[in-house]
Amino acid sequence: MDSWTEWPSREALSREGLAVGRRMLGWVGRIGGLVGGLWATFANEHLSAQQVGTVLAVTAVGVFAFAGFIRSAPRMNLRRSLLWLTFAYVQAILCGLNHAPVMGIILMCGIALASIQRLPIIAAAPFTLIGTTIFLAVVPHDVRNWGNAVTILGLGILGYITRQDWEARAQTQRTLSQERALRTAEAESAALAERARIAREIHDVLAHSLSAQLVHLEAARLMVEGEASREQIRERIVAARRMAQDGLLETRAALSALRGEFRPIGEFLINLTADASAKLEVVGTPRPLTAEAGVAVRRTAQEALTNVRKHAPGAVCSVRLSYLDDSVELEVVDQGGSGPKGGSGGSGRGELASSGSGLGLLGMRERAELLGGSLEAGPTQGGFRVLLRIKG
Repeated sequence: MDSWTEWPSREALSREGLAVGRRMLGWVGRIGGLVGGLWATFANEHLSAQQVGTVLAVTAVGVFAFAGFIRSAPRMNLRRSLLWLTFAYVQAILCGLNHAPVMGIILMCGIALASIQRLPIIAAAPFTLIGTTIFLAVVPHDVRNWGNAVTILGLGILGYITRQDWEARAQTQRTLSQERALRTAEAESAALAERARIAREIHDVLAHSLSAQLVHLEAARLMVEGEASREQIRERIVAARRMAQDGLLETRAALSALRGEFRPIGEFLINLTADASAKLEVVGTPRPLTAEAGVAVRRTAQEALTNVRKHAPGAVCSVRLSYLDDSVELEVVDQGGSGPKGGSGGSGRGELASSGSGLGLLGMRERAELLGGSLEAGPTQGGFRVLLRIKG
């Protein structure tokens, strides 16, 4: 509690987080105190019908005023709350003056307890002390004793203790709410990141396969216009069909890789380099990679070899996969080729040179940086080199 001038928090006054057993115990205590006070009054006092009616009426009004205070306190209106408490306090005095001192003391105890619990301490403490003093001064002599005073003030102290307990419970509820909100935000962020990752993988696969299909279909169109032989046209169409099948297989493989269900990266590179007539070298002890690292290595190798076919057809290409202590490196180097020197970074025109968006290297670099790695790409003497470093 930071200051005696502050109201209790709304979370402290709410019942959220309070066990059902404690709620029921609170209601049992209130109803039991009210019933016990009425029983003690009517059992110990010989009252006329008119006096019984007066006691019941005053008690009902006092309970109504006390309930009004309980409802108004969470709105943090000090003036209205004190008016309700004063109304209830007057009814406690009337009970003491109308042959119902026990009910008066019970009302005073409730006022002392609830005011400390629900009002700023700087307002509740003086109200309780002054109210108790006046009540004991005007009620009959047999009610004026230290026991009643200690009981009323003791419940005021109990109200302060329970107020601190409520604030601790409220802080726990706020912490839980913040943790739930944080988990929700993290889950949403993870879902968005996963969607972006899936979209990136599918885009890479489709860009790779569709660009190759486009080349073969465009070549087939030119052959039809040039009245080429049916066999030549058929070869181009079959090649485009094969590219479509390969693209579908790669899409399925990408989705499997995202779920961590792909085959070992070494086996994948063996097949990939064999199809591209490239040399493969594996350095270090092979080990399973994380799904993200495995996908990054696969896509980088595919993109680098595709660039060789685009810009340096016929180049001698080598692929080296190195397993380091806490990371993995993939190096793709090409030398020579039928196009101008510069390898995949040059301006040579292979059969796929007109396909794609030209953003392959940028996409590979972004993929590596998203995973905390790096990608270097640039010309060498007579060729081009791509080096991927990534944790995995």
